[in-house]
Amino acid sequence: MPMIGVVAALAAALAWTTASSLWRSLSDQGSALQLNTLKNGLATLLFVPVLALLPWQDNAAAIGWLVLSGGVGIAAGDSFYLAALRRLGTRRTLTLEALGPVLASLGSVVLMREQLNAGAWLGALLVAGAVVLVADSDGPLHRDRQGLVFGLLAVVCGLNGAFLARQVLISSELSPLQTASVRLLGGWLALLPLLRARGSRLNARSGSGLRILLATALGTNVGIVLQQLVFQTMPVGPGVTLMSTAPVMALVAGRFEGDPIQPRGVLAAVLAVAGVACSA
Repeated sequence: MPMIGVVAALAAALAWTTASSLWRSLSDQGSALQLNTLKNGLATLLFVPVLALLPWQDNAAAIGWLVLSGGVGIAAGDSFYLAALRRLGTRRTLTLEALGPVLASLGSVVLMREQLNAGAWLGALLVAGAVVLVADSDGPLHRDRQGLVFGLLAVVCGLNGAFLARQVLISSELSPLQTASVRLLGGWLALLPLLRARGSRLNARSGSGLRILLATALGTNVGIVLQQLVFQTMPVGPGVTLMSTAPVMALVAGRFEGDPIQPRGVLAAVLAVAGVACSA
């Protein structure tokens, strides 16, 4: 398995873990829809130079699929994710990504007709087990059923967007940076009509601008470019497995938030490392 894809997947997980913690601290300043629209609008602005140089006419079909991928995976998926983040917190929301590796591996075989070895399947199961342990380390997940539903919808939407992006990356000459830019644009355009229909404004506090910019640049711009690089160099199943180590990384971040690591968390970390080794 290409080492560049493995490194990109782990770096993406770290970026999303950090950004998720930042967005969690901002969750009281607006709805999930508002925060997602702001996030994608800022991220799209940062990618304007890439969009300006994009060969639109030569890749019309591929771009159309990427816009759809952005609408499903970013507009819908990220909105559900932020809604779950508000209700479940950083670690529990990231924990629901446990379903990601297993569903992605199944989808890689059924939808993309990709061949996965036994190591990839074992890695998916080990990482899934790790994040389930993380979920149970501080209480049951069923405390907020609505948050669970939003989190599960986020996983499903994210995987559908990932498969669409993967198909474009392996069938066109567009780079991960270009596909990431188009996906963000598609997500932002899909969110604008919904935000206008609601007609509400963000309740941003003073001093939150830097955190919003950092969370956007790190979790959206950097994170999605790394994600596209993963999808270009690896099958979706193993790629999502490696990127799903974010919940275990969140355990370390939790120490700085007054959330000590429990024995279950240590076991989860061991399982996650073993899963990464099997997938790589």
